[in-house]
Amino acid sequence: MDKGTEIVAELMKISAITAPKAVGQDFIEVKIATEQEMSQIAADMVKIGEEKGAANWDRDAKGVEKSSGLVLIGVLEHTGIGLNCGACGFDSCALFNKASAEKDFHGPNCMLRLLDMGIALGSAVKTAQIHNVDNRIMYRIGVAARRLGMMKSNVIMGIPLSVGAKNLYFDR
Repeated sequence: MDKGTEIVAELMKISAITAPKAVGQDFIEVKIATEQEMSQIAADMVKIGEEKGAANWDRDAKGVEKSSGLVLIGVLEHTGIGLNCGACGFDSCALFNKASAEKDFHGPNCMLRLLDMGIALGSAVKTAQIHNVDNRIMYRIGVAARRLGMMKSNVIMGIPLSVGAKNLYFDR
């Protein structure tokens, strides 16, 4: 990773960590991927696309391969916040706490914890944008990173970074 991208990735990590959290509790996990991890993620994205018979996994894997950096942001295992709001699909946080599902990500997840992750993602990409580093939030990167065990989070999103004359993520 070039020095400029590395500095911006570190600033993005700070932005995600310091983003506001519901009831002041932190369940956000942030990681800056190494070049080796980026290669592993790209290779696994291709595999996942083949396994699912789904389009665009290989396209996004090529984007990761061409990127100069990658920030991963996730939400760690958590219990319901105690509001019994029903946004997770359960009548109470107690029922939510007993449930478990495993697909691309682990669930269920409290809506407020996912909002925390969304705010962290927004804070991180804002920081990249301020420094003119092209980026895009990608679901598929997170699926591969989680499958490879790179983080402990229930849900992970990836933010690839690029510095160049053309935005790699604009007209994919």
